[in-house]
Amino acid sequence: MLPSQVFKDRVITCFIDDAFGIDNRRYMNIDNITWECDYPHSDSTWPTSPEAAMKYLDGVPDDEINKMTHLNAMRHFQFDPFSVRPRESCTVGALRAEASDVDTSPVSRAKFTRPANSDGIVSMATVAKQLGAGD
Repeated sequence: MLPSQVFKDRVITCFIDDAFGIDNRRYMNIDNITWECDYPHSDSTWPTSPEAAMKYLDGVPDDEINKMTHLNAMRHFQFDPFSVRPRESCTVGALRAEASDVDTSPVSRAKFTRPANSDGIVSMATVAKQLGAGD
């Protein structure tokens, strides 16, 4: 078996924000492509993940969107969320309505200011000084 076929058959791929990948899905196994919204990671599109995804999924057939956004993950992880919660309660609109009191505004958790020399260059020495190394 060719490595490309092993990849198609056995590797589960995922994407966050990848119009190029969606355009080239025909070269992959559509049954092994999954979408991730990755709350609460800072490199994700959350809390506007559905809107971001639909921008590059525009024109993709619904059956492929369903596979990539939830059906493939449900199959691979052998989990049926609709056995625990009705499907109509799992839509973006329904979930957001339930969480209308949740503030999704970005909040900085930074503990340090960006250490830089007078020329704006960050050096290991300024990082170490700010972290208290060598005290």
